[in-house]
Amino acid sequence: MSGNKKILVLPGDGIGKEVMQEVLNIIDWMAKNKSIEFDISERLVGGAAYDQEGDSISDKTMEEAIKSDAVLFGAVGGSKWDNVERSKRPEAALLRLRKELDLFANLRPAVVFEALINSSSLKKDLVTDLDILILRELTSGVYFGKPRGIEKINAVEERAVDTQSYSTSEIHRIGKVAFDLAKLRSNKVTSVEKSNVMETGVLWRKVISDLHKKEYNKIKLDHMLADNCAMQLVRQPKQFDVILTDNLFGDLLSDIAAMLTGSLGMLPSASLGALDSNGKRSAMYEPVHGSAPDIAGQGKANPLAMIMSFAMMLKYSFGMNEDSKLIEQSVHNVLSKGLRTPDIKQSHEKAISTKEMGMAIIEELNILSGK
Repeated sequence: MSGNKKILVLPGDGIGKEVMQEVLNIIDWMAKNKSIEFDISERLVGGAAYDQEGDSISDKTMEEAIKSDAVLFGAVGGSKWDNVERSKRPEAALLRLRKELDLFANLRPAVVFEALINSSSLKKDLVTDLDILILRELTSGVYFGKPRGIEKINAVEERAVDTQSYSTSEIHRIGKVAFDLAKLRSNKVTSVEKSNVMETGVLWRKVISDLHKKEYNKIKLDHMLADNCAMQLVRQPKQFDVILTDNLFGDLLSDIAAMLTGSLGMLPSASLGALDSNGKRSAMYEPVHGSAPDIAGQGKANPLAMIMSFAMMLKYSFGMNEDSKLIEQSVHNVLSKGLRTPDIKQSHEKAISTKEMGMAIIEELNILSGK
């Protein structure tokens, strides 16, 4: 493959830099061993960008993101920037990328590897062969709704306002993605909202029900309230296949699902836009975990979620299914050999470093490729 696939690499803050390096090592391995090359550019984002460029993401970086075929994103944030104005805080960069690239569909798989069953917080029989896909609407809802802000009522009282807002078209397009993904899996969608107390939930349920009736009636559709879904995820998680939900509930439920797999360090994600007239789809790939400043620079971070996010990029952005599967199999094999970073090890197991885990994946890629 010629280097015509442009990837923007945004390592970010904290452990983002460490886990991203292990992906860059895999990209280097692919160039040397499989003649697969990408056009890689790297820029600052988050707190690192604020410190050097005065904002958590510069206009030039946004231009690069828009021109790229895909964005690889590490993690942003840390207490160092807690007092920065909200519009320039590290997390604002992530929201801007999602909004301006129109990355409305966030795919968060929660898969339990057999080798990590004992790392799950649930009993073995509840998580064996668990494979859930949470589809989170990513560019609307309460994180983007207006009005929002904090205002003074009097000398001692303030009032904070956040607005939850969804339109028919926003719900309709994420619903189509959910049903189309279900066709590739087990033909089941659970649509999650709070229609008992929220008007957006009422509209959400109506739009999804109408879409199901008109275009996807061969797929099983269940409706579930968000609080019940949270309970069911830890009670009987294998009842779910595709969970479709809004921005706020998707944020919460995917973190719950993460612990079913053993660690946030094991969950990748893909954020996808719509196909344009040229057949191009904006996309960003990132681990679900945060910047974890408490362990940054110590070699304790788990790079597997970042590595599997790269595997998702190969699959969804570049159609490189075999190479994506090769990386996934390497992760599976390494875990089966008992190699663990601190977040997924049991008390009797020895932990390896971020770099050692990355090297183990490279070694497994060599074995699987007959190198």
